[in-house]
Amino acid sequence: MPVYIASLNSGSNGNCYYVGNEHEAVLIDAGISCRETEKRMLRLGLSMQKVKAIFISHEHSDHIRGLCVLAKKYHLPVYATSRTAHFCGDIPNGLFRELFGYTAITIGSLVVNAFPKHHDAVEPHSFMITDGDIRIGVFTDIGAPCEHLINHFAQCHAAFLEANYDEGMLEAGRYPYHLKRRIRGGKGHLSNRQALQMFIDHKPHYMSHLLLAHLSKDNNDPELALQMFVPHAGNIHVSVASRYNESEVYCIDPAGAVAASGVSLNQITGQFQFALS
Repeated sequence: MPVYIASLNSGSNGNCYYVGNEHEAVLIDAGISCRETEKRMLRLGLSMQKVKAIFISHEHSDHIRGLCVLAKKYHLPVYATSRTAHFCGDIPNGLFRELFGYTAITIGSLVVNAFPKHHDAVEPHSFMITDGDIRIGVFTDIGAPCEHLINHFAQCHAAFLEANYDEGMLEAGRYPYHLKRRIRGGKGHLSNRQALQMFIDHKPHYMSHLLLAHLSKDNNDPELALQMFVPHAGNIHVSVASRYNESEVYCIDPAGAVAASGVSLNQITGQFQFALS
């Protein structure tokens, strides 16, 4: 069966990604409020009743801000490493599930695998979500590509891939030196150039969708990031996951992936959505 994916928000102001099939779904991170999560899913025609679990990549506030309220309201299991959970606030009693790297967790027909990544958090992980032969990657907050990331990206039918900053914009920007060093220092974030090189070198021939994620408000530009990928995209649909709105819902189907009938950013806000068909 096909898999449906959407970004509910992506950026330093909050991150939340939806991956599901016709029967069940998971959220990767819960960095926007419960109310905003509900509103955005409703606009997309997605049901919270299908969401069966929340997976937390790391403890930074833009990934956990709405976690406890959302988990409590919908009685959702929260999967995180024990060290990460320690910094996630009061996860409702009985809902915490300990997460271990490279240990598969089955949610209906979805199988979620976590693997470690380079980021300045206590125990950060990225995720691969599999349903049958379909593989979806959620790869954000990555200081540098590693073999874990490369091996998983090379298997994806679709992926959320961080393209956080433009190197020139960061260098010339207003951030203090210590923050610039943190961002580009190997445990911060991927630049547009690093993300593009990953894409060029390791995208599989069957990849259908790439969502550029976690773009910096001050040190990147969605059009700039997207246009770097255009000459290398071929038949892959490339779009930018917004820090202000939800994306479209995309149907990932190896037989021929197309955008699902959801509400687009254009319909919601009238803003231009950067996308390569």
